Parts: sequence; structure tokens; C-alpha cells
Amino acid sequence: MSEEQNDSRRISSHPILEEPFRATIEFSWNGEPLSARHGETIAAALFANGIHIFGYHPKDQSPQGIFCANGQCSQCMVIAEGLPVKACMASVEPGMKVSSVVGLPELPPADNKPEFCDIEEIEVECLIIGGGPAGLSAAAELGRIGVQVLLVDDKDRLGGKLVLQTHKFFGSIDDCYAGTRGTDIGTLLEEEVEGYESVNCWRSCNAVAVFSDRRVGLVRAGGNYVLVKPETILIATGAREKSITFRGNTLPGVYGAGAFQTLVNRDLIRPAKKLFIVGGGNVGLIAGYHALQADIEVVGLVEALSECGGYKVHVDKLVRFGVPIYPRHTVVSANGSEHVESVTIAEIDSNWEIVPGTERSFACDTLLVAVGLDPVDEFYHKATAFGMRAFSAGDAAEIAEASAAMFSGKIQGLTIARELGREVPEIPDEWAEVEEVLKSRPGQAGNEKLPQLKNGTVPVFHCTQEIPCNPCTSVCPVGLISVGGDMRGRPRFTGSDHGDRCTGCSQCVAICPGLAITLVDPRKNAEHPIVTLAHEFQKGQINAGDVVTVLDTKGESLGQLEVFKVSASKKLNRTLLVRLKAPAAIAARIAGIQVQERSVTEPMEKYVSRVTDDTIVCRCERVSAGTIRDLIRMGVRDINEIKAITRAGMGACGAKTCHSLTKFLYRQEGICGEDVTNNVDRPLFVEVPLGAFCCRQGEK
Repeated sequence: MSEEQNDSRRISSHPILEEPFRATIEFSWNGEPLSARHGETIAAALFANGIHIFGYHPKDQSPQGIFCANGQCSQCMVIAEGLPVKACMASVEPGMKVSSVVGLPELPPADNKPEFCDIEEIEVECLIIGGGPAGLSAAAELGRIGVQVLLVDDKDRLGGKLVLQTHKFFGSIDDCYAGTRGTDIGTLLEEEVEGYESVNCWRSCNAVAVFSDRRVGLVRAGGNYVLVKPETILIATGAREKSITFRGNTLPGVYGAGAFQTLVNRDLIRPAKKLFIVGGGNVGLIAGYHALQADIEVVGLVEALSECGGYKVHVDKLVRFGVPIYPRHTVVSANGSEHVESVTIAEIDSNWEIVPGTERSFACDTLLVAVGLDPVDEFYHKATAFGMRAFSAGDAAEIAEASAAMFSGKIQGLTIARELGREVPEIPDEWAEVEEVLKSRPGQAGNEKLPQLKNGTVPVFHCTQEIPCNPCTSVCPVGLISVGGDMRGRPRFTGSDHGDRCTGCSQCVAICPGLAITLVDPRKNAEHPIVTLAHEFQKGQINAGDVVTVLDTKGESLGQLEVFKVSASKKLNRTLLVRLKAPAAIAARIAGIQVQERSVTEPMEKYVSRVTDDTIVCRCERVSAGTIRDLIRMGVRDINEIKAITRAGMGACGAKTCHSLTKFLYRQEGICGEDVTNNVDRPLFVEVPLGAFCCRQGEK
């Protein structure tokens, strides 16, 4: 693989992110010399070199590739220096010999008998598992009070999913950094926590088990095993992605939104050329936007419901950038032999059945699955079962937005401090109120209300749905934007009520997380006013004098206009302000600029039917949906019995994906959840090398 080919898959220029300097190192893959960047994971290095197949399953020789990129599954298993490791979690080292898994991995020879060592044990007032927005916010509250805290996270950087979020956050500026990008919020929270002497952060540290003696097992970076006895424990472990079953669902190229965002926004790797999305929640919608920013074509998005469940401003962004949304559709199959080559979708009826004759196929190399999240709450349930003073926050307690997770963490931080007997002020009632607002579902979308263009400049609000967001009200220097008494109110311009005028500063345009505010200025030319809109794509791709296609919120073309001016400055926080001269008749309707050609989204001439029924429920053991359905129809009502017969759930991931899919199959067969015996959790929630239990780092 030439350096030029390698670099073509790396994102060297991004509208939001800057590529840090990382030294080039050499490693080998199946004996072939390759280059990588210092500190990146094996998976990122392989993707950068165009390698998507990491091995073949020993049961049926099916190709294996990345799926979650979060250490939750084991589909990306490779052999590194003779040991099986997860490619998404293990860092590539200079000279490292990495190979694919073909068949069952061979254990290295037992040259040395290990020397057993005493296990290090520590006590701490509060153990926080998870360094995302909830865990960091709780640690900050506890650190401010002086509580002794140990915060552990399995990544080398704190912030959780904030690290992957390049978009500006919703909510309010005062409460949760609204208008600030998620990556920047993660840095702010991390820096705050590190400023407290009583808070100790262990990065690249896996919490693996909670034991009946109220101790928690941790495996630190390098393999040190430590037992922690906390007085209190906070579970802020976030969520794991749900999955769905369809033919070809384990092909390399089918993976979750989190994996995609990890490769693109953390590793700065372009893992796809043409992407199709399943799921219209905020996660899938935002991932589509991130793909466009990384110069990846987004072919389309299917949503099983009649409308997307995510914020409408996210839907509108994709639509006006040229991405079609297909409601009441589902994925039928991912097609290809060793990698995704196309996807077939179809309409579904009121009974969620595919409507024959509506199948269409689209050429793509990646299928991104974003169909919801499940709390990672097994640590919390085990801790409470063993009588520990346990608390949960963020997605581990309830799936919601990261802004709500911050408040959840703050509240639990003070709650824990009081549980420890510290004298702390009463938790403000408004904290719980704000948390509930931030967790609230989006309201019904209304009709767009376009203003009458008179003499002065006027902001146009293209957000027609009640969502918790009001940074535009905070930045208006003359206070002429209001959402009423509730953060979820739709913004409106109040200048006409009092005769006041908009100054035309464009701050509301630049800060809007949904890119849903434009500014129309008719002062110089009422027939052709200047329209200012926010644009978050690569600087230099659009310049004064360019002719662009402008679209409304529904993605309908309003014609072509010449760009009048493009502004960029540090104050705009990496957002470009694009100004165009538009006819007055369409000026207020302009919501965005088309960034993707319509030809990208055209279906193939003939739909592709995947003949092989390889709908897999258990990825680790390659157990099909048909096999499990047969057992359900035979009367099996205990998932543990299914495991004993088929090995479904016995793989390395510990049933993190297949358990929920098996329960879904029961529901499809009309069997209520209370009639089904759930799978018994394993004592260890994360795989641990046996050597970690007997030796400390550096000892043999």
C-alpha cells in the first residue's frame, strides 16, 4: 500500500476538526509492511490502509470486520504479537506483527509458569465508572466538595461520546454549553475535573466485575488488575447501540453509528465512499451530517416510523443538503460477497410487513445502523443486588441527550456527597426541572412561519418543532429573540412588536445548533435582499462568485444564486457565514445550500435480492434468526436453554447484542416478555486476559 493511497483514506482537511501531528510508524499485517500513525488503534490503521476484513469466522468462514468500535463486541478480533485482541481497542505499536483470525486462534506456548502476585486493593469514597458527560459532571461536583473520587474510563481520553460530536449542542448556554461543539464540551469538562486534587482519573481502564464482597474489579492500562472497595459507586457507563436483523447484517461494511463516528471524528479516517443509513433518530441523522462533512456521499436514510424520531432540524439539514429520507421503509438486505456493495430497502405496511413490489436497491459500500440505544446498566444492577450504595446517571439511568446527562451527573454528584455525610447545599429544584426539559421528546412540528419583509433586517427561524434549545435568545445583543417562558418554545422575533430593529450581527445564525436560522437584509436592495446562512463545510469549497443551488427546508430547489460573500473568523467557531443576493420572493424561504448531487441518491436499475438467508442474531457464534425462531415455536421459553442448544450468547461479547435481538424475536412470535426467562449475566462483564489476574505489569 503506497503512502499516497494510505493518505487518501485519511481526513487531512475537515471543516471542524484539526488533524494533530502524529508520527508515522511501521507495522505488518499478515506479513505485509504497512504504515500507521502513533497512538491510533489497530482498526483505524487497517481502515487507513483500505483493509476492512479482519478475519473469517471459524464456524462458516464468513468475513469479519468492525461493528461497534467501542469494545462491546468482538467482531474485530485480530492476532497482535501472538495474542487475540480487539482491533478497535488495542493500539498499534512500532514493529507490531498483526494478522487476521482464520479459524480458532492458537494459544502462545506456555514458556514460563506465571508467578502469582498479591492483588492491589484500594479504598475510595466514590468510584465513578464512565468518563462521559454524566460521569465528568458528577466528578466535578464531588471534587468541588473535596470528596475522594476515582473515575475510570476504558478510553484514553475522557468525554465519552462528546469526543465524537462535532456539531453544536442544544439546550441553553447557561445550563449546558448550548451552541458549543460536543468535542469542545468534552475538553472543558475534562479540564475542570483534572483541576480538583481529590479526583483521580484512570484512563484506558476497564471495569470488569462487581463482586458480592462489594469490591469492583478493574484492569488498568498495561494489564494491572486492581480491586476497589468504594463507599459509594456511580454508574455512568452510557449506552450501547441496538441492532436489527436482516439478510447480510454481519457483512463487513455494516456497523453502528458510533463506530462510524469514531473512525471519522476521532481517528480522522474516511471509512466509506457511499453510505446508507438505517434509523431516523438523532444518532443516525447526526451521523449522516458528519459523513457529509467528511466528504462521504450519503445515499439515503430509511425510517420504519411514519416520521423520523430525531429533531426535525436534523432531518431538514440532511434533506436540504440533498439526502432523501424514506419513512415507513426498512432494510431488506445488505448485499455483497465479502463487503457491502449495495443495500435493498422496501416499504412496510401497518403490520410492519414488507410491501411486495416496493423493493429498491442502492449502490453503497457502507450500511450504518442507528436504531436506538440500550443502557449499559449491568454494573448498577449487580451493585444494588450486592447491597452497595449505588447510583446511576446519564444514559446508564435513562437514554437521553448528552445535555441532560450533564445535569443527571450534577444531581447525582451532590446526592452522593450527602450520602457520604458531607455538608452540602440543597440540590436546587431547578436542576431537576432543567434535566426533565432536556430529556423531553421533541414536540409536534408546526408549519413554517415566514416573516413579511419590510424595511429592516429580520431573522428567519426555520425550526418548526418544540425542542429544548434557546442559545439564539442569549446571543441577541438587543434581546429581540424570545422562546417564551419555556426553553422548548419556538423562537420568534419580537422587534416588530416594539418597533425595535435587528442589528444584522448574525450571531443567532452562527450559534444555532440546527443551522435553522437565516438572516434577510433588504436595506440596500429590497428587490434583492442579502440572505445570510450558516455553512459548516470545508473552507475554500465555497467562495464569493460561486453559483450554488439553494433549497428550502423540504429540500426543494429554489433556483441558483451567486455567492456574494463568505465570512470566517474565530468568533464564528468554525462556522462559515455565506451571503447571497436573492429575489425577495424566495429570500425568506432559503434554508440551505445543496452540497450533494441528486445523482448520488438514485436507485439501481434493478433491485438486488440476497438469496442466502444469513440473518444472524448471535454474531460471535453465527446463530441465525431462523434457528432461534424454530426453538421458540417448539416451546422454548428460556433464553438460557437457547444458549445451551445453539451457543447463542456464549461468545466473547457476552450476549451484549444477541440477548436483546432474541427477546425481539419472542415479541415477533407474539410471546410476552414476562413469559420468557432472561439470559443469566456472566460474572465478568468484559473479557479479561487471564494473566491480569495473576501478575502485575512487567512480571512474568
